[in-house]
Amino acid sequence: MLTGKQKRFLRSMAHHLTPIFQVGKAGVNENMVNQIEEALEKRELIKVSILQNCFEDKGEIAQEIADGAGCEIVQIIGNTIVLYKESKENKTIELP
Repeated sequence: MLTGKQKRFLRSMAHHLTPIFQVGKAGVNENMVNQIEEALEKRELIKVSILQNCFEDKGEIAQEIADGAGCEIVQIIGNTIVLYKESKENKTIELP
């Protein structure tokens, strides 16, 4: 579980990132969760955008991805979700 200070730090780092995954009308599937998990192992911090044609709730989508990939939800702002998971091999982010 991330503290408020850690979330603020991660939000500031994620500000300049562009989303690398998109959730469309098909929603979240197992393959997408696996790819997000692999991306988190490489980058630790990623953004996922939710397209306009996706009718599921943003909070439910974020929770589904977080549960499947074992990561933390840093922020949900607009149609963008910021996710963080500490990498086992490629650790680059030092949390405060």
